[in-house]
Amino acid sequence: MTQPTTETGQDTGRSSYLKPDASSAASGVSRPASNPDISRRPPDLSAFAPRRADTPATSPAASSTPASTGTQGAGEMKKLIVGREINLNGEVRNCDSLVVEGTVEAVLSDCRSIELAPSGQFKGSANVEAADVSGRFDGELTVNGRLTVRSTGKVLGKVYYGQLEIERGGILSGTVEALPETARAAGITGDKLV
Repeated sequence: MTQPTTETGQDTGRSSYLKPDASSAASGVSRPASNPDISRRPPDLSAFAPRRADTPATSPAASSTPASTGTQGAGEMKKLIVGREINLNGEVRNCDSLVVEGTVEAVLSDCRSIELAPSGQFKGSANVEAADVSGRFDGELTVNGRLTVRSTGKVLGKVYYGQLEIERGGILSGTVEALPETARAAGITGDKLV
């Protein structure tokens, strides 16, 4: 049995040889023919999308653990960070933590904590569980838990607190009162000890 040969006498039994066209031969580059049967697929951007708590995890380690039954996982926090040289005006609600490195003029409610960096400024009113002030706070501040004023911190205005801690150099100026629950627990009524 003889193998078919091309005009040049080469054996074509091993693979089929396509004669290059004039344009690809001139450029010295052979290009494969495009296959119209293959459809293009859009890029997978799921790595950049926020993960919803109600969707199961795709990793093998995470898929073996049961899914969280709550709307918010144990490690997830609703945190708002206002960066340096950023100005924010308005109302902030329902956040676990507000970190201020820039300037905020707002009413802050339904939030657990506020942290003012040394460069941070807050003007307005805030009702939180905990506050850590290294920057400047102007306005009305109600802290049901602990208010910490760091050495670079300034709190000016009306302040109501559960517990108070001021580092050396920290400034607290204005009307300062313990919350009624804290005062009762400490045995203080008005200006007299009970």
